[in-house]
Amino acid sequence: MIFDTCGKYIFYDGAMGTMLYKYGLKSGEKPDLMNILKPEAVESIHRMYVEAGSDIVCTNTFGSNALNLEKTGYTPAEVISAAVRLAKRACGDNAKVALDIGPTGHVLEPVGELEIERAYEIFKEMAIAGENADADFAAIETMSDLEELKAAMSAVKENTKLPILATMTFEKSGYTFMGCTPENFVETAEALGAAAVGLNCSLEPMEMLAVAERIAKATKLPLIVKPNAGLPDGVSGEYHTGAEEFAAQMTAFAKIRARIIGGCCGTTPEYIKALKKRFKDL
Repeated sequence: MIFDTCGKYIFYDGAMGTMLYKYGLKSGEKPDLMNILKPEAVESIHRMYVEAGSDIVCTNTFGSNALNLEKTGYTPAEVISAAVRLAKRACGDNAKVALDIGPTGHVLEPVGELEIERAYEIFKEMAIAGENADADFAAIETMSDLEELKAAMSAVKENTKLPILATMTFEKSGYTFMGCTPENFVETAEALGAAAVGLNCSLEPMEMLAVAERIAKATKLPLIVKPNAGLPDGVSGEYHTGAEEFAAQMTAFAKIRARIIGGCCGTTPEYIKALKKRFKDL
């Protein structure tokens, strides 16, 4: 087992993208390029999460795939190598580094035009670059298409030795946007050798609880829960669920065996601090 069984909670980090806006990222710019153009900002954010208590830090590589980086002048390997180096330096011996792998941003066949084989090669390139840079895990997240998840997991499993943390993003209906159920997700992720499974993004904590319960019932793998801090204000862009309220809502997941907890969009190091405080006696 990648994760020990002594009952300790493992704390993920929080959002990267919303943090980068505070460090000069402008609307329309690619956050991944900050690894090269503003490395001190990315490293600083990683370090803040580690100091807040994160045990696993995700690299700033959510969109570091060949399609997204096309015409930027940088390759996935260049961006990912820089990203892992920054995260490793910030973590030291205090936290592990997960190569963050998000969706390609394109819809797979037969609904869309991206061939599954092409998606596999895109994820393979990312995975190999992450392992070469010495990442500890691959964190495949925010997937809504089960076929795309399969392509990403297969690419990591068949070309690297990185343990896989797999999460999909679900709607209140209990389905992903592309119609995948929690049970189908778990069955597929287990078959492809996931070390831990769960859900992230789209919803705030209590809105996730019902889907998380279904995932917990369907697997004995460690459960990952990474909700959003609610929804952003249309004018200010601030998220409406504060750190203390977020942490208070998250305690409900302790009752359903959540093991790896953190935050997604809108969360900051303050949210991780609040989580650590809330969970220390659970």
